[in-house]
Amino acid sequence: MDMEICWHGRGGQGVVTASEILAETVVGEDKYVKAFPEFGPERMGAPIRAFTRISEQPIRIHTQIYEPDVVVVLDGTLIGKVDVAKGLKKGGIIIANYAGTPEELKKVLGTDAECHTVNATKISMEEIRRPVANTAMLGALIKYRPVVSYEALEFQIVHKFTGKLNEKAIKANLAALNRAFREVI
Repeated sequence: MDMEICWHGRGGQGVVTASEILAETVVGEDKYVKAFPEFGPERMGAPIRAFTRISEQPIRIHTQIYEPDVVVVLDGTLIGKVDVAKGLKKGGIIIANYAGTPEELKKVLGTDAECHTVNATKISMEEIRRPVANTAMLGALIKYRPVVSYEALEFQIVHKFTGKLNEKAIKANLAALNRAFREVI
């Protein structure tokens, strides 16, 4: 199972953290992974991308991902401003933090790719009290591309945030993960 994921978001939204959490979870399930960010102007709010490459075999490619299997959009304001579907492989999917339906997203993007939407900003504001949709979008991702188990992802989130966030904030991130997993369509 080889999979290449391209993450789109803005600086400060947890795009790189989401990619890292997924990568660390993949390693824990005895797969190979490479995860890395691509920054433009390195400032809060600037559009950024991150990449995650997952394989059952050692990974020898060290470039950005040009033809992803999956695109994850953490910031819905990028839709229509950034070509998030660029290079998406045939049979690939787009999972977006978007308040509309998958059909509406397809129309806005001008694509016939499989699309899934979840209002991760709403979820993160209600659960975490901040517009940081990274853990929510991880839940949405593994619903449609279960590259790791849900339980392993929960464990990794707790591990990653222990010592950085208090217990209440960690539980809030787990609640966001769970809600997005259940609410993504």
